[in-house]
Amino acid sequence: MIAETVCAAVSAAGLGLAAITAYRKRFLRATRIAAYALVPIGLVMTGVVEWAADTAFSPTAWAGFGVLGAAWFLFMTTRAVERRRGDTGKDRKAAKASRSEAIAPAASAPSLGGSARPAGRPTTGSRPTSPGASAADDFSDIEAILKKHGI
Repeated sequence: MIAETVCAAVSAAGLGLAAITAYRKRFLRATRIAAYALVPIGLVMTGVVEWAADTAFSPTAWAGFGVLGAAWFLFMTTRAVERRRGDTGKDRKAAKASRSEAIAPAASAPSLGGSARPAGRPTTGSRPTSPGASAADDFSDIEAILKKHGI
């Protein structure tokens, strides 16, 4: 009885707040407040509040919540152990090997190679002296990367 009265009061206050918000020309917000305000009275009308009040004071219901909590705890514990242990050792090794492989293993190597530039000559730019040979090498690296990604 008290729970139904409280829900009706909350709904009335929410509808009043929605009316004030609509008066301030904020219709979208007022509609949303009205929707939230109608939820408690709808729960009273469907009987959910009476059921919840009966459940709140029932020792059997609280024991049932305890059993559900224990089941949830066991389920989460087994999931944590399963994640920590992994399915099998082979799967774990395969996953570790696939993670350690580089995405583009040759990408760290310079595209010009070590002998493309004479050692005694100062570097004046990124272009070598023979543009025909090195340009093909540069584009072959790019083509390899694009082919690897399916482009």
